[in-house]
Amino acid sequence: MRITDLLKLQAIQVNAKVSTKSEAIDALVALHDKCGNLKDVAAYKAGILKREEEGTTAIGMEVAIPHAKSPAVKAPALAAITVANGVDYGSPEGDMSKLIFMIAATMDGDVHLDVLARLMQMLMHEDFTDKLKAAKTPQEFLDIIDAQETAQFPDEVSDAAPAAKKDGYQVLAVTACPTGIAHTYMAAEALQKAGDKLGITIKVETNGSGGAKNVLTAEEIANCDGIIIAADKNVDTARFSGKPVYSTKVADGIHKPEELINKIVNKEVPVFYSDKKATASTASAGNESFGRQLYKHLMNGVSHMLPFVVAGGIFIAIAFLIDTICGFGNIANSPELLAQGYSAGDFGSITPAAAFFKTIGGVAFNLMVPILAGFIAMSIADRPGLLVGLVGGFLATSGATFVLPGGDVPSGFLGGLLAGFIGGYMMLGIEKLCSHFPRALEGIKPVLVYPLLGLGGIAVIMCAINPIMGWINTGMNNVLIAMSEKEGLMIPLCALLAGMMAIDMGGPFNKAAYVFATGMLSFQTDAAYMIMAAVMIGGMVPPIAIALSTNIFRNKWTAEERKNAPVNYIMGLSFITEGAIPYAAGHPWPVIPCCIVGSATAGALSALFGCKLMAPHGGVFVFATMAGTWYLYLLALVIGAVLGAILLGLLMKKPQEA
Repeated sequence: MRITDLLKLQAIQVNAKVSTKSEAIDALVALHDKCGNLKDVAAYKAGILKREEEGTTAIGMEVAIPHAKSPAVKAPALAAITVANGVDYGSPEGDMSKLIFMIAATMDGDVHLDVLARLMQMLMHEDFTDKLKAAKTPQEFLDIIDAQETAQFPDEVSDAAPAAKKDGYQVLAVTACPTGIAHTYMAAEALQKAGDKLGITIKVETNGSGGAKNVLTAEEIANCDGIIIAADKNVDTARFSGKPVYSTKVADGIHKPEELINKIVNKEVPVFYSDKKATASTASAGNESFGRQLYKHLMNGVSHMLPFVVAGGIFIAIAFLIDTICGFGNIANSPELLAQGYSAGDFGSITPAAAFFKTIGGVAFNLMVPILAGFIAMSIADRPGLLVGLVGGFLATSGATFVLPGGDVPSGFLGGLLAGFIGGYMMLGIEKLCSHFPRALEGIKPVLVYPLLGLGGIAVIMCAINPIMGWINTGMNNVLIAMSEKEGLMIPLCALLAGMMAIDMGGPFNKAAYVFATGMLSFQTDAAYMIMAAVMIGGMVPPIAIALSTNIFRNKWTAEERKNAPVNYIMGLSFITEGAIPYAAGHPWPVIPCCIVGSATAGALSALFGCKLMAPHGGVFVFATMAGTWYLYLLALVIGAVLGAILLGLLMKKPQEA
């Protein structure tokens, strides 16, 4: 452990204008905060003051070394100030402290003791302390420490020593984006070119859709100056423990490659330390905001969910196509088919081939929300989070409650998001609670303790959340029934129902609208058929609007989002609203509000045009049941989708601004 690995230029202030011990502490804490070393400034300062209450940390020789081991510290680090006239720090020798180091240490390990011991050995050399007190600039201060440390500990290799003295690469990097397609490789190429331009040897690992390529070896990691992580999803960082690590978004790897490389070369990055469980999900390099960490967790779930949405949606659309070709697209208006026991709800599963595709596609769709929740939780809490996320997501889709564990009121993808984040952070809490177990029990914690406590915890949480969704569902159903009985409310009711289809795309709002509409079909009235038409068009608009927006406003979407969007045309036209879920999960604002407006508009127009639909599913494949108004229905769909696309184009920020 070298002092120069923990002390950044920004954490050094020469000739600080402080006159008291309290002011000196405030100045040093502020330097730590400026460098991003702290999670909670007030908590860390409280730790420093508590240590001072136990006895002064002034060691004589005009030197003081206040220190604290605190959970408020992101990663071990140092800050230092020189004070020309000194401050009264309570030195046992009665001298004024002119050179003050402050150590910030994490709770795991005894880094602060190692640093303290190293500093004490170096500060015993009076010429060294005199040089530090006389330093004119932070760079001169740091160079003096580096020279003394190298001279005093010649057999030790610094983690940040110049790469020319080592074998291997000077800088290593890892690039990754949620879907692992374009930005992953664009960032890798930009970093490689910038390294060549700067004369810096660099190797870049890509975490793409085909897995990790050009993987960094343990020897390369040991010999490098530092690592850049340019990623919008989590990558394993435990292997980088003890090395300077700078974590940023993948867009910075594309647009600011030289700046990132220079941060490593100029030793502007703190050393990252990981405990035995840590990955990028639980311990960042210390320079990421909480909001960005949440975004990375979310995108980790979305990226794993995408294949289930795309493949499952296409399989279901194929099922509708097969039944249409085989003559079953107009069941509701066919007395012969109805007499054979078929109903409109059987569409897509009547012929054996259609039933095969719809069943397999349905399996993929049923896994969609659990996968989303599972990988969000895993991103937060590593492998222990996978169980709670998957189970929580499944309970969200099944609608489990304490009274009916088998399912009653599903909370949809919004419930799945909640399960992923709550489950992940709950597991971090469980791991912390279990951190004081005897060492002999370490082996059973990941296979017994964590799964049991996590499963029980997420079951209680989701069974408590889902009934709330049930109350919402019941209340909405009562409101809808009351509206349907009022004269002159058909157009507003259809707009409301269509808008509800776009709120949560499978959750309580969507389900309330759809169940109400299908229930109304039993009355076989014009009003019931108008409501069914509005509900179906409301579910068709969101995927189509998103796909249109990615084509019209290309600069508002990432390359990965544009690449995956075309399949949304198929899903939207097939009344598979779930095609919009990855986009709604990744950009709740503005995707959900824009889709609601587009769907509500289409639903209102459908009612205004007098469109009536007898089939509860099928999209364009059941337009034949509309008895001559299909072209007006299609016009309403186009208007709603275009409106949603335009609103998205106006309200979405460009990816690099997000």
